[in-house]
Amino acid sequence: MLQTVPSAAPVAAPGAAPILSVTDLHAAYGQSEVLHGIDLTVAPGEIVAVMGRNGMGKSTLMRTLMGILPARGGTIRVDGQDVTALKSHQRVAKGLAYVPQGRMIFSTMTVQENIETGLTVTGESKVPGDLYTMFPVLLEMKGRRGGNLSGGQQQQLAIARALASRPKVLLLDEPTEGIQPSIIREMGRTLKKIRDERGLSIVVSEQVLSFALDIADRVLVIENGSIVHEDARADVDEAKVARYLSV
Repeated sequence: MLQTVPSAAPVAAPGAAPILSVTDLHAAYGQSEVLHGIDLTVAPGEIVAVMGRNGMGKSTLMRTLMGILPARGGTIRVDGQDVTALKSHQRVAKGLAYVPQGRMIFSTMTVQENIETGLTVTGESKVPGDLYTMFPVLLEMKGRRGGNLSGGQQQQLAIARALASRPKVLLLDEPTEGIQPSIIREMGRTLKKIRDERGLSIVVSEQVLSFALDIADRVLVIENGSIVHEDARADVDEAKVARYLSV
């Protein structure tokens, strides 16, 4: 059983403008609409968990925020700038970074080469040392192929690659999937450390309630493409959220 420890309060000043603002967002696969008018704001330095069962729209929301799936309607703003019409790589340049479900690292490239792919928008050519400080196992394995890493190590690699672009908002899609509980706890500590040290905001889609409660300042529940529940971490009714997650 994972421990649930209330996360630190967001570092944003009260009333600060949202770093991510989503208004009336609609998305569809072909003629089938999947997101039905999502409204979401994320404050600077805030960690928000978007929870829901499989097929409820979590990954579709992440893919639409990142521009992998075009929005059918609505607006996405990053730090006040409208990115709704931008391609994915342009959104990265505006401050969005994405760790997809299943991690999607380059299995034949080394750890270092994988992280270097995240540097393209920064103009840097060398992996910042602070990334290896944050993920020491990656420093030990920087010459090893990504495909030879464990699931937990690949997840660290995917997060490090995303952080290499120096984002304002980090999007994580189902980061605990296929990872053992001890690694999940460590990942939770790492994400809070990233938030605290870098001041960036994190949006994580998740099904593991204990992990969400461990890291999040706010918990949302998505069901059938709509936000149906929202609470600050301190006010979360665990039993109620668990009912939304049960099949």
